[in-house]
Amino acid sequence: MKRIAVLASGRGSNFQAVLDALARGEIQAECVGLITDNPEAYAITRARDAGVEVTVLDYHAYSSKDAYEADLLAAMQACEADLFVLAGYMRIVGRAIVESFAGRMINIHPALLPSFPGLHAQRQAVEYGVKVAGCTVHFVDAGTDSGPIIIQRGVPVLEDDDEDSLAERIIVEEHRALPEAVALFCEDRIEIDGRRVRVLPPA
Repeated sequence: MKRIAVLASGRGSNFQAVLDALARGEIQAECVGLITDNPEAYAITRARDAGVEVTVLDYHAYSSKDAYEADLLAAMQACEADLFVLAGYMRIVGRAIVESFAGRMINIHPALLPSFPGLHAQRQAVEYGVKVAGCTVHFVDAGTDSGPIIIQRGVPVLEDDDEDSLAERIIVEEHRALPEAVALFCEDRIEIDGRRVRVLPPA
């Protein structure tokens, strides 16, 4: 059985979606840890309710990003996880972490990448005037939301949408797509070939 660990910075609704899928037996894995950069994150409560070990690394308590990332790398190594899931983790991870866990770290982003990477993706989509938005689960690389794509889910952008209303519809799809991607990884059904990700049939 695979071991997964989650990085989150806020309320942790995508983390909860993964926990719920684990509880339903849809993901064949054990969640061995939550790591957060925010001591006030509600994700901490979700983890403790589920009996998941929590590591808090308060980003603002560090003198530099390098110092923070050194401790983050050590905390991730201590998890001994097969997969790290960035579920609303609001920091770009550094090269040393990316290289240490290449092919073993995934992220959920509220846009159809490569469109609208970075912050406020839903606002970017509304302001640009696209007719379809959505979410992307992708492997993490050294760029910003630029790694190979595993799953995408689309939603229509309605005429009266604003950032918040669009985000509400996108997050429904996030809660489906992220657990699905985690399950595929844990079943050894994901193969990376350059920029392409192939989903293999069930064994």
